[in-house]
Amino acid sequence: MIFIYLKFMRKKYNISVIGAGNGGQAIAGYCAMRGYHVCLYNRNIEHIKTIQQTRTITLCGQIQGTGKIDIVTNDIKVAVEYADIIMITTTANAHKDLAFQMSSHLKQGQIIILNPGRTGGLLEFKTILQKQNLNKTVYLAETQTLIYACRIIKEGFVNIIGIKTRVPLASNNRLNTQYIIDQLSDLYTCFLPAKNVLQIGFENIGAIFHPCIILFNTATIERGESFYFYRDMTDRVANFIQKTDTERVTLGKTYEVELMNAIEWISYAYSGIKGNTLCEKMKNNPAYNDILAPASIYSRQLLEDIPMGIVPCIELAKVAGMEMPLFQSILNICSELLDIDFLSEGRTLDKLGLEGLSVNEIITLVNY
Repeated sequence: MIFIYLKFMRKKYNISVIGAGNGGQAIAGYCAMRGYHVCLYNRNIEHIKTIQQTRTITLCGQIQGTGKIDIVTNDIKVAVEYADIIMITTTANAHKDLAFQMSSHLKQGQIIILNPGRTGGLLEFKTILQKQNLNKTVYLAETQTLIYACRIIKEGFVNIIGIKTRVPLASNNRLNTQYIIDQLSDLYTCFLPAKNVLQIGFENIGAIFHPCIILFNTATIERGESFYFYRDMTDRVANFIQKTDTERVTLGKTYEVELMNAIEWISYAYSGIKGNTLCEKMKNNPAYNDILAPASIYSRQLLEDIPMGIVPCIELAKVAGMEMPLFQSILNICSELLDIDFLSEGRTLDKLGLEGLSVNEIITLVNY
């Protein structure tokens, strides 16, 4: 697979959004509102039958308006071949299968963005495309987080609760990172260049927040008692999150990446958040106000964040001979709690294309 930098004239791209959940419908609706041609793909077409019939998505809240969707499909070939830019908004668990499914349909010069990549998303995606012998120039990137805090009200209607003003993005090298940001600048001004994909992956804050909150509220969730996922935060749980977060920040330093801690990240992603402690910032973040806890512990907050966030961090720590006791405890407890072998399902070194490399070799690989 070849990665090069080309300068194209700015144009109204065809955009395919892969995944029609909260973020997918929000991005598709916004791009269509801005006059871009949009294809919305979802594996299960029954989940977006109404959008297929109306060809519209309406946004409310922080963004208001209706966008016209050109194509609604469950055919990955149609979605990939339609696009200049492919915005993947599925959970990270789906990235592997999508890379295999998309590989034979990709076209020269396409941009593919994982929104977000979680930890190691681009590395896993790139490794699969290389194994599929892709001989076209494509531009891969991943974001640190989803642009919007949003929730589907009903099919085709999305409430934009919050908009992140700064979203770090990284490609496989700095030149391609800037190229991709330039091509998206008319549509999104929130994207900023990250140092490399390790910075993006290590700043996967969801992998810190989500499992901890679920674990300390498992009984409440299983009793069917509703609560606000962030707004009902307590000091002790927030303190545990910070201790876990310290392991993440230390791992970043091992790989020569300076990371924001959890408190800094909230203020970075969302402007004007009041409070000094992590607990206060979680309680006072308007984007978090109306987000309820999942109805089941078998939710993306564990099913995605453990294998696609916790596991790759532990794997990269092992390369450095670094112990992450709280990360490891979360992995062990969640694996037993859900009776799932998250290690085998997760992004291990071989899946990331990093098997056998040293810390310095990995640093060199992501910084070229």
